[in-house]
This record gives sequence, C-alpha cells and structure tokens, in this order.
Amino acid sequence: MNVRRIVSLALLLFTSTVPAWAEDHPHASASATPAAASQSIPLDAAARSGLPRETAEFSAHGQRHACEGVALVAILRQAGAMSTEPLRGIDLARRVEAVARDGYRVTFSLAELDPSLGNRRVLLADRCDGQALSATDGPLRLVVPEDARPARSLRQLDTLTVLSP
Repeated sequence: MNVRRIVSLALLLFTSTVPAWAEDHPHASASATPAAASQSIPLDAAARSGLPRETAEFSAHGQRHACEGVALVAILRQAGAMSTEPLRGIDLARRVEAVARDGYRVTFSLAELDPSLGNRRVLLADRCDGQALSATDGPLRLVVPEDARPARSLRQLDTLTVLSP
C-alpha cells in the first residue's frame, strides 16, 4: 500500500471513531462555552461590596497578621470568570495572574482555587490588624494563609486577570 492510501484510511478511521468516543466520555470535551483568552477582574470597592467578608491570618517578615476581605473565588465568580459548578474540561487549564504596582506577579490555577478540587484559600484583603492597609501594603493585598511562605501574599495588588490556554 502506498503512503497516501494509508494516510487516507487512518483519517477515515479517526474521524469515524472520535464522535462515538466523545459521546462516551463527556468530561473529556471542552466546556460548553469556550472562555475568552483573558478577562480583567474589577477590584474596586463596588465590585467587592455585597460579597461576604472573611478573615485569614498569615506570617510575613517574622510578624503574624490578621486580615479581612473577600475570597478570591467570590470575586472571580461575581465577575463571571469562574463557575459555581465544579470545574472541568478546559477550565482546569485556566489561571489567575495577580500583578502588583511594582510589577511583581503571582499565579493561581482555577483548579487550585476551586472548592471541589484544590480548595486553596486566597483572600483579597483590604484590612489587616484592624486597620485599612497602608500605602506600602495596599490598598489591596492577597493573603494565602496555607502557603508555607508568604511569596504569593502579594502587596499593592494592581490587576487581576484570568488567562485561558
């Protein structure tokens, strides 16, 4: 058999079996609505108002801090960037990039934030130790209490963007 005929038969076999396989494996397909390549998440007080407030503690530079604000998951869901249903398909590859005013960047996968998967707690804090954040730390900061060191507890949060593959 020549190469052209082998390739044609392989393509015919592949295209006839993939739809049947996809029907038997619905979770292997992409989500019903493809996500945009990137989505900016509003951080202003209006975007955060009405969301439940939470508290979290973390240590930085030898000091323990008690902070309060809104859960990152809550603000992502309010902006429509994260489903309230357990993530699956292409949504498992999406991620949140947080950027500070000085350009420092940290990333979280939506899968690690999803309460049904990683359940990583991240707080978008506007108050620590009973006071509004100072200009050197705020007006917003991420608090990641479960991280072994505070490298992702980013100060001076400037932008949040959800990125898709």
